[in-house]
Amino acid sequence: MPMQDLIDIMAKLRDPDGGCPWDLEQSFRTIAPYTLEEAYEVTDAIERDDLEALREELGDLLLQVVFHAQMAREQGAFDFEAVVRGICQKLVRRHPHVFGGERVADSAEQTRLWEETKQREKAARGRTASLLDDVPATLPAATRAVKLTKRAARLGFAWPDADGVRAKLDEELAELNAARAAGDRTAVEAEFGDVLFALANLARHLDLDPEAALRGSNRRFDRRFRHVERRAAETGRTDAAALDGFWNEAKAAERG
Repeated sequence: MPMQDLIDIMAKLRDPDGGCPWDLEQSFRTIAPYTLEEAYEVTDAIERDDLEALREELGDLLLQVVFHAQMAREQGAFDFEAVVRGICQKLVRRHPHVFGGERVADSAEQTRLWEETKQREKAARGRTASLLDDVPATLPAATRAVKLTKRAARLGFAWPDADGVRAKLDEELAELNAARAAGDRTAVEAEFGDVLFALANLARHLDLDPEAALRGSNRRFDRRFRHVERRAAETGRTDAAALDGFWNEAKAAERG
């Protein structure tokens, strides 16, 4: 079975007797950045609509799961089978409308029931009951900001609509300007962070993913700047007016 083959290969790579020196040196902490990188590469393949790349990147991401499970097995904590068994049990438990006799009206009700089940599970494990407990601190900052504001909204701690958040953004920009005028570097950083947080909250109200939106802007900048470089090389002009004109050419070409 291919899955068992992968598990066996990973065990061999981690075997002190003849295994790979690099793999043997790794730990959960050293592998974690690679796990995150592979998840981003999966996302990149999806956004490029490249299914062949997606197949490959999913394999790389699966390897990360097997790698972590192998290290845990070596410590006597758990193994890959336990990981699979745990997620299977969780999926069945959190979908009683599929695997039990309950019914839900729509996806919104399912989401609410899912979150209620998570809260009960946390309480049963003796964990604190803050709505923010399981929002990972290591998430990309904009993604975490969206999740934090979404959780806070369950308690009613939220602007009722996008207009309120938009007004808050203006307030935060004014505070950033004041900090800049005062020359307070620490305050500037804090206020700039508040601006970004307000933008992430606005994205949530607009039903947008701020990370995806910024990735789109990054791609557009990359594409347009490459055009600017080509035109500058062709014309020998690098003055501000010419560069701005080349940029506008790239934008106009994208609009068709």
